[in-house]
Amino acid sequence: MTLFSYEIFDAVARQGSFNKAAQQLHLTPSAISHAIAVMEEELGFALFNRGKNGVTMTSYGASLYPSIRAVLNSDEALKQSIARLNGLEKGKVKLGAFNSACAYLLPDILKTFTAAYPQIEVEVYQGTYDDVKNWLRSGNVDLGFLSSNCCEDFAMTELMHDPLVCIAPKGYPAPKDGIMTPETLNGQKFVVQGDATDADIRRFLKKYKIETQRPAHVLDDMSNIAMVEAGIGLAILPQLVLKNCTAAVEIYPIQPAEERIIGIAALRPGAMAPAVEQLYRHIVEMYPVNRPAGACPQ
Repeated sequence: MTLFSYEIFDAVARQGSFNKAAQQLHLTPSAISHAIAVMEEELGFALFNRGKNGVTMTSYGASLYPSIRAVLNSDEALKQSIARLNGLEKGKVKLGAFNSACAYLLPDILKTFTAAYPQIEVEVYQGTYDDVKNWLRSGNVDLGFLSSNCCEDFAMTELMHDPLVCIAPKGYPAPKDGIMTPETLNGQKFVVQGDATDADIRRFLKKYKIETQRPAHVLDDMSNIAMVEAGIGLAILPQLVLKNCTAAVEIYPIQPAEERIIGIAALRPGAMAPAVEQLYRHIVEMYPVNRPAGACPQ
């Protein structure tokens, strides 16, 4: 198989459609279909399941995908290295981010990075913590924002410490000294998100054995805040989520103090492509947490 056939495989896997892959690669759908059929004939097994709602990878295709992504990433790294030797800063970086990092950190990062390196293209993918980890493992993204509570085996460089706070609807009885404690939170109604989004908060509730009633299960931070504003329940959120918040809610600190640690991770920090390393360094320099010297890859 050729490098271009790998690119076709990748486009179909990402888009879940021959038509959309064709649009991405400026080919006809029949050309995409033919290329996939040739690959399957050469390999001796099906790569995609065809259906009315699009295509999905077979188990064989899914097992090959990480290796195909590795080949494509290596090709991109080679192109970037050649560009650097020619005195150019160019290339493409794929960046994964969870919701609050995407909303409140990335705008400034992308604005300043693009101004400094206009020839480096950054492609952003937003998802849950689990999405970001899966994208890193498969090579779909080069860098990913994660929390220290769910970074697992990834080498994560800390960027910022984000305190957890409690939000309550207007008119909610103020806690003693204006501070929420595990005792005051126990047994209360809570608006919660899914495990893949709410890992830091669920860890806090489990740590202090806080029992909660959960009348609302939502997917994103804005829905969470809106439910609290409507009086459905309380919520514990990272402080970053409430940046520029205009909702009619009360915000209380929590004691004992808890926080999430936000960082940037790569699957292989010592083998970054030049453009990836450039963005990595830019992000780390924008958020100089107390970090040991030499934390950036050399």
